[in-house]
Amino acid sequence: MLQDLKIGILGGGQLGAMLLRYAIDFGLDVSVMDKDPDAPCSRHTSSFTIGDPANFEDVVRFGSQLNIITIEKEAVNTRALKHLRENGVKVYPSPETIEMIQDKYAQKLFLKENDIPVVPGNFARSRKDLEKYIDKFPVCLKKCANGYDGKGVMILKTPTDLLRAFDEPCVVEELIEIKHEISVIVSRNEHGTIECYDPALMIFNKERLILDFQMCPANIDIDMAMQACNVAIKTAEALKLVGILAVEMFIATDGKLYVNELAPRPHNSGHHTIEAHATSQFEQQIRIILGLPMGTTKLNKASVMINILEPAAYRKNTINEALKTILCTSDVHLHWYGKSSGKEGRKMGHVTIVETNIENALSKAVMIRHLLKGGYEQK
Repeated sequence: MLQDLKIGILGGGQLGAMLLRYAIDFGLDVSVMDKDPDAPCSRHTSSFTIGDPANFEDVVRFGSQLNIITIEKEAVNTRALKHLRENGVKVYPSPETIEMIQDKYAQKLFLKENDIPVVPGNFARSRKDLEKYIDKFPVCLKKCANGYDGKGVMILKTPTDLLRAFDEPCVVEELIEIKHEISVIVSRNEHGTIECYDPALMIFNKERLILDFQMCPANIDIDMAMQACNVAIKTAEALKLVGILAVEMFIATDGKLYVNELAPRPHNSGHHTIEAHATSQFEQQIRIILGLPMGTTKLNKASVMINILEPAAYRKNTINEALKTILCTSDVHLHWYGKSSGKEGRKMGHVTIVETNIENALSKAVMIRHLLKGGYEQK
């Protein structure tokens, strides 16, 4: 019986909290480990362990009494996950998949080896090592490890930019002209069955390099949408994925499609699936790790999802009033993560607007973004 299974999640952030929401529907016993005692998951489960998901001993201690363990972030100890798997714990996604995705250069090599289109790039061990790529400037520099939400990415335009470059292993990518950024969430179970969600168009905050808002269906032609889904499916099959995978892609101005990054877990770009699709990415993840039939990924309604960021301290009252006004709007759903206050620009929640067509959803989104902007503006 499902209620007899002991499930564990490494990471206690908002993605884990949304997984817990669907775990409750299945009557599951779910434990969570995070090093932050005030992580969002801490208030949603009676089995919350304070520990570091990147620490071998903490992960082994946490997972040794579990039947199944999954992740809500990639910064976890894969050596410990392999040890747990050898001792009978089912691990989704596989430690090898997580390990490869933890290193952006290894990720790029994997994609190239499997004939999946990626932006051309090279490896640089240090800032000094970057000097041999000066003739390729301008380039996009990405830390191989520990980059997320725009952190660990910078553009180098001239040799003088080397002075501020990351002094650690990095990927040096060719700078391409980007027309659109899209994401495709794809799911695959242990039998190789695949369900793919509709592509979502992503719009990023150019200052913070963080996802601002997204729309689904994406504003791209049907042939490009089909190509993107086929690339996502091919990637999931190459990984022998068991779980959920977010495949972030660039559509260049010349019409070429490139995979940018992978995330083998529920993802910010899939939040809209809660209201807009027949089966959310979070329910799908739960179904897959339990070995249950996957749900349909049918798109029921058009949607726009808007991230809510931590405002400047003096704007907190303004943002609270904005949220009250937003909740007076029909077909608008607020997800507040319950995080303790943090640095300005931190993701604190999101709003999803669902409508019968994307034009109506965008119309409401313009109003909502205007209200939220009032909470972020500087003096």
